[in-house]
Amino acid sequence: MLNHNPLKACRVRVVLSCLMYLCIGFGALELLANRCFLREVIVTSIVLACEVTKVICALILLAKEGSLGRLCREWTLVGSLTASGLPAAIYALQNSLLQISYRNLDSLTFSMLNQTKLFFTALFTYLILRQKQSVQQIGALVLLIIAAVLLSIGEGSGKGSSGNNPDQILFQGIIPVLIASVLSGLASSLCQWAVQVKKHTSYLMTIEMSVVGSLCLLASMYKSPDGEAIRKHGFFYGWTASTLIPVIFNAVGGILVGLVTAHAGGVRKGFVIVSALLVTALLQLVFDGKPPSLYCLLALPLVMSSISIYQKYPYRAKKKEA
Repeated sequence: MLNHNPLKACRVRVVLSCLMYLCIGFGALELLANRCFLREVIVTSIVLACEVTKVICALILLAKEGSLGRLCREWTLVGSLTASGLPAAIYALQNSLLQISYRNLDSLTFSMLNQTKLFFTALFTYLILRQKQSVQQIGALVLLIIAAVLLSIGEGSGKGSSGNNPDQILFQGIIPVLIASVLSGLASSLCQWAVQVKKHTSYLMTIEMSVVGSLCLLASMYKSPDGEAIRKHGFFYGWTASTLIPVIFNAVGGILVGLVTAHAGGVRKGFVIVSALLVTALLQLVFDGKPPSLYCLLALPLVMSSISIYQKYPYRAKKKEA
């Protein structure tokens, strides 16, 4: 007789729904941004607005489920910094390293090295959470990394060789992107650890990481070009009513990322993000009439195969013989 667990079945449905919405949302975000953002919009104002919107949405969701008051009473600065402060700081450093690397590498090299973050996510998930991968799942991750490289090359094929000297390519290109990939895997695993082991709710993680990220961004605005532009033209310079659409979309996506990391793990989040690139290609075909590139067509069967293999062959501990 089957032991049907309604709570577990409900949780699986919720996770699958989050994965699907996240994939479609990330896939549509680029098209929305291209249509809704004017060139004059200051990028930092968009990022800050997304973080504030995430905080508001997360607070509303906490209030709706009735846990906001309890979390406010139990919240401590030390606990917050331990669970959310470190991953937020790591992500901020990672983004800075990626910006440095992108300016000093050609598209092919940058894309290939940047996708190693999927491997490091699996590695740190094992080291921190002791979650093992089967041989088939490791093979699926390799297929996914290849697909991600193909999709990234297709997106950035307009960027040619950087033409920099070898030392600059190594120290300002290759090393920064590899460190950024390691940091991405570490931060993703730390977030998963905080939610699954320390029982930090994903909504609270979203709020705390958004606050820390916003503070880091505000500090960087002191001497940045965007900071000067905001002081000169105002925070909402170039905004229109339609600018709010991708901002809200991005904020909801950020909350879903937290839920996916909490219930499905950082590795599966990587599968969703790569799959979203295929959704973007499909939406570009439907709305812009732009056919998918050869890279996209090559990546499609790889992504589908990797997802199927990863789900079909989970790691199973060997039974000890009596």
